[in-house]
Amino acid sequence: MKKNRWFIGLVTAAWVTLLLLNVQASEGIRKVPVHFKKGTSQASIQGHIKGRETIDYVLRSREGQTMTVNLKTSHTGAYFNVLPPGSSNEAIFIGQVAGSHFEGKLTKDGDYTIRVYLIPAAARRNESAKYTLTVKVI
Repeated sequence: MKKNRWFIGLVTAAWVTLLLLNVQASEGIRKVPVHFKKGTSQASIQGHIKGRETIDYVLRSREGQTMTVNLKTSHTGAYFNVLPPGSSNEAIFIGQVAGSHFEGKLTKDGDYTIRVYLIPAAARRNESAKYTLTVKVI
């Protein structure tokens, strides 16, 4: 019986820890809407992130359109992910794995998120990165 209590306590502690980490991660996210100038289908955004800061660039797109995203930065630990409408953490593109260029046909109507961040090691060291994010939707 003591083994079961120990196991239940361990599982509960792990669940609470994961819940707290998820809340902490979502607190540092700043949302920025992306708008294209009238008559254009592209925007170039200059930005800066530091430490655990995360910036979500949000733009409305339609199913069947093609989205292209490029990130230029001098910091090797700065990346972006692309999240589809309705997703909070499940990405269709993960920059840390796939690089600094995304091009893909969109499968849903709605708000797509381009999440810019530093890798955890750089974030823990409170490093910063300047970047240019180019977004095109046609």
